Amino acid sequence: MKIVVTGTEGYLGCLLAPELLRRGHSVLGIDTGYYKNGWLYNGVDASVETLAKDIRHIEPHDLAGADAIVHMAELSNDPLGELIPDVTYVVNHKGSVRLAEMAKRAGVQRFVYMSSCSVYGVAEGVVDEESPVNPQTAYAECKAMVERDLAPLADDEFSPTYLRNATAYGASPRQRFDIVLNNLAGLAYTTGKIAMTSDGTPWRPLVHGLDIAKAIVNVLEAPREAVHNEKFNVGDSAQNYRVRDIAEAVQRAFPGCELTFGANGGDNRSYKVNFDKIHSALPGFSCDWDADKGAQQLAEVFRKIDLDEATFTGRGHTRLKQLEHLIRTQQLDADLFWRGA
Repeated sequence: MKIVVTGTEGYLGCLLAPELLRRGHSVLGIDTGYYKNGWLYNGVDASVETLAKDIRHIEPHDLAGADAIVHMAELSNDPLGELIPDVTYVVNHKGSVRLAEMAKRAGVQRFVYMSSCSVYGVAEGVVDEESPVNPQTAYAECKAMVERDLAPLADDEFSPTYLRNATAYGASPRQRFDIVLNNLAGLAYTTGKIAMTSDGTPWRPLVHGLDIAKAIVNVLEAPREAVHNEKFNVGDSAQNYRVRDIAEAVQRAFPGCELTFGANGGDNRSYKVNFDKIHSALPGFSCDWDADKGAQQLAEVFRKIDLDEATFTGRGHTRLKQLEHLIRTQQLDADLFWRGA
């Protein structure tokens, strides 16, 4: 199968592309290159040809001959969405819908969209794919709108699938430190302290980046009727954690780390997610990782590369800092397009 993956130079795309190659697929990457300097360690055994292009500029000829697209390249991170919400909507919502339309025009049969469990926002009890969405941020709102607007494109020739990933964690050569478990692990290693600003009571579902890649592979290789225009929560019901549970898992991986909690914080997002559907619809899918194993993996990587505080806090591994730098230095314009040389 020829597969186009957007975001191959990102945190998750870096893990997915080599896995698809191992499965015998042909892969073309598309990435605009915002995060090229965010390389933490040499941890993949293959890379793929990558077209340096903004998804807003993709045309059908760029996708010619592809059997499937995995769309991962959006502006990630909630603080970024709040800083530049107008651009976030243009890139994440309009850009993603346009890409799907281009794919359909090019004859691409499958379109796997990286959505998010953040569409649930604040919810009572346990939510599943049939639960109403309640997005709390521009990032999450865009995810819900893309799902809504891609559904009418589905027909006998074009099959979108929506993967609502839990919050990602784990090691990647294109590491991110602006997501919860990874951030706490970096703090634990570089400072020896995790000072939580909240009481840690909100619920968050987690899923390792390699398990997300596994889910994508399973969707691509599944019979069309099993995934056509379907939503799947990606994770495991056993991996709904309170934030304090995540912090305690990190503390176990970094012996001697001091852990403290604060008062109830301002971030009220809290949701527990049911993941039964993906496990029943895709029998080959299961999660190989949990928070303890992921925190231990990060501890091993940090020791091997001797992670320092400057690297941990630097812009290379924090989406918001990197984009602020590119805008401040006028490498990107206000719409996040690259300026001329």
